Amino acid sequence: MRTAGQGPGGFGKRDGFMEPGQDLVMAGYTGFSGTRLIGERRMEDLRKHFAPGFLRCLNEKEHYSTEQWMNRELEAGSSPVTAYEFAGEGGVLAALWNLSGIFNRGVDVDLRLLPMRQVTVEVCELFELNPYRLYSGNCILLAAEGGVSLVRRLRREGIPAEVVGCVTKGIARQIRHGGEEAGFLERPQPDELFKLDIAPQILPL
Repeated sequence: MRTAGQGPGGFGKRDGFMEPGQDLVMAGYTGFSGTRLIGERRMEDLRKHFAPGFLRCLNEKEHYSTEQWMNRELEAGSSPVTAYEFAGEGGVLAALWNLSGIFNRGVDVDLRLLPMRQVTVEVCELFELNPYRLYSGNCILLAAEGGVSLVRRLRREGIPAEVVGCVTKGIARQIRHGGEEAGFLERPQPDELFKLDIAPQILPL
């Protein structure tokens, strides 16, 4: 498989590619690692607004690893994935900017399609944070042929995944909300955790 983008040890091989018409797939939960960090540092605030049962998921371990899955794909050499970028500090929007920038390709992405847990939605609303700029460990953006089939494969391994958009002609980075045009992707911004005086930690991808 030809790959490119930021892998576990930094930028990967440069013989990867992104071509117009390819699907963009997101695997892993948007902003969930950042949500857990907020739970660790601001639990007293959260308990004032949410029931204990609702917050219990912040202590749950994710029983999958997007890094391990990607490594298996690299070893197999027959993956439909042609380029990838792990999300981390700056959230999925930073990963999207980086991946499209590596290949100087346009993208069209619907943010409403990104996998996200309800607890992340609620916590971000409470603190007025943008979940798409929130620290997103164990989350990866993939450019691939046959995104629907790839999503099924990921889900069979217990990894949440969705086709979130596509690669387009030109260099425009189009962002949508629920199918409606919302503008263009901006340069990466500081991670939302900094608004709460929480520095993103180095967590497993």
